[in-house]
Amino acid sequence: MDEFGYTTYIEPRYRDLDTMGHVNNAVYATYLEQARVDYSRDVIGISLAEVSAVIAHLEIDYRRSITVEDEVTVAMRVPELGESSVPMEHEIRAGDDVAATAEVVQVFVDPETGEPCPIPPAWRDRIATHEGF
Repeated sequence: MDEFGYTTYIEPRYRDLDTMGHVNNAVYATYLEQARVDYSRDVIGISLAEVSAVIAHLEIDYRRSITVEDEVTVAMRVPELGESSVPMEHEIRAGDDVAATAEVVQVFVDPETGEPCPIPPAWRDRIATHEGF
């Protein structure tokens, strides 16, 4: 995970499992969401509750199943910033194995109009500093 600048731990819960004893495929999106929450808190210094944003794109490629016994981490990076968008690349790991890769694009929106709006400069600076661009 060296190419990823941020990693967070996820504890699989019994309710995440499907009838086969694997983490349900839809729950992977929840793990990505938790990584965004943690990144926003730890890197940007804000709670996602303070952000008016929507997910404009979500793509997950599954590589292996996850069980409740697995140690799960989500690594992420922001390769670039748009005017109002934050593209993110993720890697969900179960132990040393890559369980899934994902791309997410989050777009900041004006809370009154729902239209895209610029990323606040202070948040942009914190992301850029953390990501090294």
